[in-house]
Amino acid sequence: MPALPPAVVLLSGGLDSATCLAIARAQGFAPHALSVAYGQRHAAELVAARRTAAALGAREHRLAHVELGQFGGSALTDPGIAVPEDREGDDIPITYVPARNTVMLSMALAWAETLGANDIFIGVNAVDYSGYPDCRPAFIAAFETMAKLATRAGVEGHPLTIHAPLINLSKAEIIRLGVALGVDYGLTVSCYQADDEGRACGHCDACRLRCAGFAVAGIADPTPYRPKT
Repeated sequence: MPALPPAVVLLSGGLDSATCLAIARAQGFAPHALSVAYGQRHAAELVAARRTAAALGAREHRLAHVELGQFGGSALTDPGIAVPEDREGDDIPITYVPARNTVMLSMALAWAETLGANDIFIGVNAVDYSGYPDCRPAFIAAFETMAKLATRAGVEGHPLTIHAPLINLSKAEIIRLGVALGVDYGLTVSCYQADDEGRACGHCDACRLRCAGFAVAGIADPTPYRPKT
């Protein structure tokens, strides 16, 4: 029986990336999960990534480090900037981390080349998202073009493909798909300001999108929330 082709899957520890890992596995890849400690304000999502990688059968799970917090500019990397709660409006929120997906995809690209993998999976979403510019189809297409030009694999005729299988799905559709693929969403953490136990605040954009997704999907929300005060 031939070996399964390797793929690198960016795994944040949240709902979307867990679903992406399950999709990669279901499509016949041997998933190598990559999480990134980029200076985010809590480590609960990285703990969740480790749990999820093990539960979904990742061939390997690595944690890379890059300090985006040194540049500031985001509520997710600067503890002096408050995470907005019950936000309204269509502006790009302060939770946007400049260049985060560009940096993470670049790290995934480096690992993919050393693995001999031609495929990278990322769980970006352009439907139920917070307005981040690096979650759009145009960004994914542009990065894939860049990867073909910037890598030995691409130059030698083995271009890498960036898979964004969730990009046009609603949160409810993502959840239904993940449940069908055996994802335990109780292992994941999506909250921008989860506590050390991984309990969610219930008020930030990530929490509201996640909660609404489970409600529309008609599936019980397994998210642990902090007690209301």
